[in-house]
Amino acid sequence: MAVDLSVTFTGIRFENPFMLASAPPTESESNILHAFEAGWGGVVTKTIGMHPVVNVAGPRTKFLRYHPESGRLSMNKGRDGVLHSSWNWELISDKPLDWWLPRIERIKQAFPSRVLIASIMAGSGSDKELDHWRTLATCCQEAGADGLELNLSCPHMDRPDMGSNIGKDRELCSFVVQVVKEVARVPVWAKLTPAGSDIVAEAGAVFRGGGDAVSSSNTFPSLPLVDPDTLMFEIEVDGYVSSGGLGGPAILPLSLAKMAEMTRAFPDKAFSGIGGVSDFNTALNYFLLGCGTVQVCTPPCWTGRSAPT
Repeated sequence: MAVDLSVTFTGIRFENPFMLASAPPTESESNILHAFEAGWGGVVTKTIGMHPVVNVAGPRTKFLRYHPESGRLSMNKGRDGVLHSSWNWELISDKPLDWWLPRIERIKQAFPSRVLIASIMAGSGSDKELDHWRTLATCCQEAGADGLELNLSCPHMDRPDMGSNIGKDRELCSFVVQVVKEVARVPVWAKLTPAGSDIVAEAGAVFRGGGDAVSSSNTFPSLPLVDPDTLMFEIEVDGYVSSGGLGGPAILPLSLAKMAEMTRAFPDKAFSGIGGVSDFNTALNYFLLGCGTVQVCTPPCWTGRSAPT
């Protein structure tokens, strides 16, 4: 007899509480369809924006492995090591809104009972940018998205008025959520950064703005390691490097600590747990802290398999 894993989270019914997070595995229609075929209860799209996006040249995501024989951590010493973490400096989707809308429609037609959340992002420095938030929200919900996740957390955006720079500012957090809620007919989640000064205060700002849930957390700002043999960063472009986002197993305890702070402060609010989830045993930590769903990124990238475990 099959076990009923269904949950209702922010008013949305999920066949199970396991989701793919907004990340490379959710950057295309085919990937999302494959995820639903594999059994995921929900998917958050790669973040959709309205400004031109040019991603870095070369690799955007790499995996830091521990190699027992040498005792070294490295991204570049072969594939036989133990996964420590993922590292990326990828920006949001480079596909425009008009590319995404018909695909959201087709995905929902193919899997009407699975949950599709549209991740959206705009700026905060002008009325035009606030209108972009409204346009993104309205268009995605009209295309069939079951909910919206506001990306207030990307740690390496190419503009100072976006991503984690909003998430670190409580007034902007609250204001942007309020702007989206004015036009939203579906639940609105806000994805927060772990790099703010006080994630409880930032979550409180989201809820004051009318947000239905907080997703936490995005990747941790970090630098790639230097190769001791070459004295070069293990990932770079033409000799240059910048901060990227650390995810995967290494951030699980850190992400749980952030989540524990929030669920203690807001025991009656809704949270979606992100960070270091690789199987049911790790997901259980988030459920016990009070999360209604969990989101996964690194394992599908690492294994190439999209089925939940």
